[in-house]
Amino acid sequence: MSASQLLATPRFALSRTTVQRLLFAFICLVWGTNWLAMKVGVSVVPPGIFSGLRWTTAGALLIAWRWWRGEAPRINPNHLGRLLLVSMLLITFNAVIMLYGLRHVGSGLAGVISSALTPISLLGFGVAFGQERFTTRQLGAIGVGIAGILILFGPAVISGTMDTMTLLGAAGVIAGCLFYSLGSVMALPLMRSMPPTEVAAMTNFLGGAILLVASLIFEPGAWQAMSLHWGWQAWAAWLFLLLPGSLGATVVYFILVRDWGASKTGSYAFVCPVVAVVLGVTVLGETVDVFDAIGMLLMLSAAGLVLRKG
Repeated sequence: MSASQLLATPRFALSRTTVQRLLFAFICLVWGTNWLAMKVGVSVVPPGIFSGLRWTTAGALLIAWRWWRGEAPRINPNHLGRLLLVSMLLITFNAVIMLYGLRHVGSGLAGVISSALTPISLLGFGVAFGQERFTTRQLGAIGVGIAGILILFGPAVISGTMDTMTLLGAAGVIAGCLFYSLGSVMALPLMRSMPPTEVAAMTNFLGGAILLVASLIFEPGAWQAMSLHWGWQAWAAWLFLLLPGSLGATVVYFILVRDWGASKTGSYAFVCPVVAVVLGVTVLGETVDVFDAIGMLLMLSAAGLVLRKG
């Protein structure tokens, strides 16, 4: 019996729920390391160019892959306006505003803001658009997750100093997160007639192309950055964000939004900070105290509350 036949037998076959949870774990692992990669990249390259090239390339590769599979894009003209708006919310506005904010705040603080705000804003927009409804478990999960974030990161944030640029940077991260959450909720109706991979491909390409053109017109240093002399650290960060980030986790995200809804999928934001801390301990030799452990446990518990079957 071949390996594929063996895995297809009932004993080895994975349930749909198990596959979805493995995909969710993949998102948490990849997006838990994204903030460091983005921080490295935008410290060298103008954010519009760094992100615009990434998303345009990711979208073009996904479109080419679908074309090779005989799945050329077939966009309903009635959906074109929504597709353009979703592309700008998810990519253009979110990326450039958030990355400029990231220039003035630490990657840890940016991760805290995003982790606390993402599930709340996804749920809020989902309720506003009639896709979700508040439940006691969801509200409890949000409360537990925020408590974990405050315990894990709060002391470090409180002990630091925040100048004007730091506050503006934090506002940029918040605005980018809100744009992303709104775009995610507005993308769900598109997936009733378009596969998630097609939605990901088109939003990546359109949003990235708009961002890239706008950057070349308005962003200082954009034309010089197009020489692509960025240094190996920035290129390593860009490739990480492109391959597992844009081509992998983004497609998986759309699949889970389709299957789970936006707010449940958004619970990744409670797990990503834990991934970042674990990587810091194993790779950089950082230490974890009792409060860190309690905070990570609470965030994992919050994700578990959202993911647990009703």
